[in-house]
Amino acid sequence: MSCWIDTHCHLDAPEFAADARAVRRRAADEGVAVCVIAAVQAPDFEACRALAHGLGDAYALGIHPMAVERAPDGALARLDRALAQYAADPRLVAVGEIGLDYFVDNLCQEPLNQRQQLFFREQLKLARKHGLPVIVHLRRAADRVLKGLRDIAVPGGIAHAFNGSRQQAGLFLNLGFKLGFGGAVTYPRATRLRALAAELPPEAIVMETDAPDMPPRWLYADAGQRARGQPQGRNEPGELPRIGAEVAALRNLPPGQWAAQTSANALAALPKLAAIWAERGQMAR
Repeated sequence: MSCWIDTHCHLDAPEFAADARAVRRRAADEGVAVCVIAAVQAPDFEACRALAHGLGDAYALGIHPMAVERAPDGALARLDRALAQYAADPRLVAVGEIGLDYFVDNLCQEPLNQRQQLFFREQLKLARKHGLPVIVHLRRAADRVLKGLRDIAVPGGIAHAFNGSRQQAGLFLNLGFKLGFGGAVTYPRATRLRALAAELPPEAIVMETDAPDMPPRWLYADAGQRARGQPQGRNEPGELPRIGAEVAALRNLPPGQWAAQTSANALAALPKLAAIWAERGQMAR
């Protein structure tokens, strides 16, 4: 069986409160050897860490741009303390999910615009201080995220849910980043994204689900279907092999070869994953 790494999921989300362990078992049965569970707000740090340890997975700690409105100023100090406290934890692999979001209207307006930029830049400084890569959110914000990364150098990381241009992709790659591809690439109408998935260098891409969000096309219910009572499908890490197989097909590769390539890319982006991969990857084979 091919072994995959889901470089970005939220198994600590409320949607998984009742069955996170069952969800993770299903993913393991499908060949997902390692998941990276990304926190989104300071109150969740301990729960995220505990879940990663309980499931044998990895985690990242950070404050999502959509969480900055409700985050107290002390949240950044809390993140600093947590990164110091767990510096020796082999399962803490990154600072994330952090970044900028210019899709949500209120985040584009002052004072939240300045606040999300402040939180982003301060978290980059913390990543540099603690020697960790970052997992960055960049919805409609690729150029501004790139500016922050040029101003505050960090040890690489992952551009989560990448949907930018070929030029922007190259700029992230030049900064030592990998590009996260997930459910969005499965939609035929996503022509630019699918072209990137097919054409980027093989070492550029990592695979992710963003579960429970970013559902692939086979889980998506449009407005009309939802109006008729069809629920939106919940994305899970177990969908990753099927998503990865779609990207492999775009690249004319066997899924197993793409699983091996993207797993190697994930280890390059998040070096502390290596110890977990050595353990879990062998178990999955």
